[in-house]
Amino acid sequence: MSMGNMSRTPISPETELARSEGGPARRGPVRRMLRWGGVTFVLGVALIFGGFLRFADSVTTLKPPIEPRADAIVVLTGGYQRIDQAVELLQKGAGKRLLISGVHPTTTPKQIRRMTQASPELFSCCVDVGYDALDTIGNAQEASNWIHQRGYKSVLVVTNNYHMPRSLAELAYVDSETQFIPYPVVNTDLKTSNWFTDPNAMRVMLAEYAKVLFAGARNLTGLGRHPGLRSADLSG
Repeated sequence: MSMGNMSRTPISPETELARSEGGPARRGPVRRMLRWGGVTFVLGVALIFGGFLRFADSVTTLKPPIEPRADAIVVLTGGYQRIDQAVELLQKGAGKRLLISGVHPTTTPKQIRRMTQASPELFSCCVDVGYDALDTIGNAQEASNWIHQRGYKSVLVVTNNYHMPRSLAELAYVDSETQFIPYPVVNTDLKTSNWFTDPNAMRVMLAEYAKVLFAGARNLTGLGRHPGLRSADLSG
C-alpha cells in the first residue's frame, strides 16, 4: 500500500484551531510561570516560617547580663515593670543616668517616681523623662539624641524580651556608634512554658515578628519610615 493511500486519524476542529493559534506553544510559558510561581511561594512561606522559629528561639532564650554595666540606661515605655527594672538598675549603679523614653505627656516625673518608690534625690539627679517618642522608631531617635548630647558610648536597653529584637534594630539604624546592651524584661518564662499553646502569647509573638519583618524592609529600603517624634509632627 502506498503512503498516499494510508488512512489518517481524523483531527477534531478544536485541535486544528489550537494548532493554528499556537495553543501548546502559548501554554508552555504559562505553565512554567505558574510552576515557578508556586515554587517561589512555597520557598517564601518556608523562609518566613523558619524566620519565625529563629525569632521565637532568640526571644525565649534572651537573658539579662549577670553583671550589667554601661555608661547609661534607656528604658522604652510600654509597661511599669520595665521602668521598675530600669530604676533598680540605676540604683545598683549599672549606669550613671537613666532615660525613660516615650512617656505620655500627661504623666509627670513625680507620678513615675511614686510608682517606682524611688527616692526624690535619685530622680532629681539621675533620671530624665522623654516625652517626644511616639513609637519604637521615636524611642530610638529620642534615645540617640540623648546619648550624643551626653557623650555616652555604651547603653543598657531595657524593654520586654519579645520587643528587644526590634528595639535593637531601630537603635542600630539611627546610631551605629553606640554599644547597645540588651537587658530584657521577662514577664513570663517563655523558654520552659508551652507559649505556642497559649493564644495570647502566640498572638503577641506573631504580631511582633510581623513588625520585625516590616521594620527590616523599611530600614532596608527607607520607604515608609517616619520620625516617630511628637516634635516632628508639630513642626510638620
